[in-house]
Amino acid sequence: MSLKKITYLSLFPEVIQQGLSHSLVGKAQEQKRVELNFVQIRNFSKDKHKSVDDTPYGGGAGMLLKADVLVDAWSSLTSFEEKAKPARERPYTMLLSPQGKPLTQERAKDLAQNYSELILVCGHYEGVDERFIDLCVDEEISIGDYVLTGGEIAAMVVSDVVIRLIPGTVGNEDSVSTDSLENGLLKAPQFTRPRELMGKGIPDVLMSGNHAEIEKWRKAESLKRTEQKRPDLWEKYEQSNPKAPSKK
Repeated sequence: MSLKKITYLSLFPEVIQQGLSHSLVGKAQEQKRVELNFVQIRNFSKDKHKSVDDTPYGGGAGMLLKADVLVDAWSSLTSFEEKAKPARERPYTMLLSPQGKPLTQERAKDLAQNYSELILVCGHYEGVDERFIDLCVDEEISIGDYVLTGGEIAAMVVSDVVIRLIPGTVGNEDSVSTDSLENGLLKAPQFTRPRELMGKGIPDVLMSGNHAEIEKWRKAESLKRTEQKRPDLWEKYEQSNPKAPSKK
């Protein structure tokens, strides 16, 4: 099984559509590896003004997306009967939210390989009525500890990360398997022509033709770079690899 379809519930679906129409993600759509579907939340408003938000009970700043409008938009794609099925056998609903679990490469790979359809809900304004989350959302997901104007940019980030992991999207599968973060480590430094630039060369080992030594160098540099640049990742790596040597 691999991911076949992503549907976006959004007030600004054209932003996502335009943002995901280029590069590998655009090619993946052209090649029918993944289908992207867009639902305008405002179409499910119940009043003549097409309002989708209201003031929060109890007072407070900002406006909230209304639960009834969101539930109706969501119900145009799936149902509560479907939601009772195992998560990987039905449309899986994710709300882009700073309160969600951080997106990781490992989670992205799981979504790409083990789910057939995702529904990404893009919040806006001050947030969404909690009842929609309780009724319809399977998982809240975050792309970082900061607040965006809306969930559209976050949805594009999640989509880009996940779609490139769908088999066949990236022509050279080795590019995916050697990505930064793929094994919990950062990628080793990389170089291309020219060999000399403003007095700076490249490591001699990369020109040696000795592939075993090159791989050994890349592994050591990957460890060193992770420890120096991302001590948080290094700590996790050490915990899962207690014999890992320090490269500082």
